Amino acid sequence: MEAFLVSTGVVALAEMGDKTQLLAFILAARFKRPLPIVGGIFVATAVNHGLAGALGAWITTALGPQVLRWVLGLSFLAMAAWTLVPDEIEKEEARTAQRLGVFGATLITFFLAEMGDKTQLATIALAAHYGTPFVVVAGTTLGMLIADVPAVFIGDRLSARVPMRWVHGAAAALFALLGAATLLGIGKKIGL
Repeated sequence: MEAFLVSTGVVALAEMGDKTQLLAFILAARFKRPLPIVGGIFVATAVNHGLAGALGAWITTALGPQVLRWVLGLSFLAMAAWTLVPDEIEKEEARTAQRLGVFGATLITFFLAEMGDKTQLATIALAAHYGTPFVVVAGTTLGMLIADVPAVFIGDRLSARVPMRWVHGAAAALFALLGAATLLGIGKKIGL
C-alpha cells in the first residue's frame, strides 16, 4: 500500500505544471471533448509507465543492493532538482495533436511527451525502490490522472488558482526525502 500511495502522490505533485499537463490544457481547449482526451491520457500513461515499471524491476535484478541504493538515491535527488525547473510544451507536440483526432492525438502526444520525462524516470526509480512494479505503475498512472484530468475539465481556471511554485516545491521535497532516505538506507524502515 505504501508503494501505491507514495507513487501516486509523488507523480501527482511532479506532474503539476509539467508539459503533459499543459498538453491536456491545449487539447481540452482545442477539441472540447474531455472523454477521449482522458482515455488517451490513461492508455498512454499505462503503457509508458508499464514499460518504465518493467525496466525498474529489471534494474533490481541487474544491480547489487549497494549499487542500487546509490543509483536510486542519487536519481531521486536529481529528480528533486529537475522538478524545480519549469516545463514547456514543444510546438511539434501541439501540431501532432491537430492531425490525429482527439483520442489519437492525446495517446501519441502524451506517450511521446512522457518518454524520458521526470514522471517516467520516477516510475523506473520507484519500481526499483519498492520492487513492486505493478503497484507502482498503478500508483503513478493514478497520479498522472489526478494531475491531468482536472486540467482537461477545468483547465485555465485551475492553473490560475494553484501556485505552481509551491506544488513543484512540495514534489521536489518528496523526491529529496526519498533520495536521502534511500542513500541513508532508512527508506524501507520508515515506509518510503
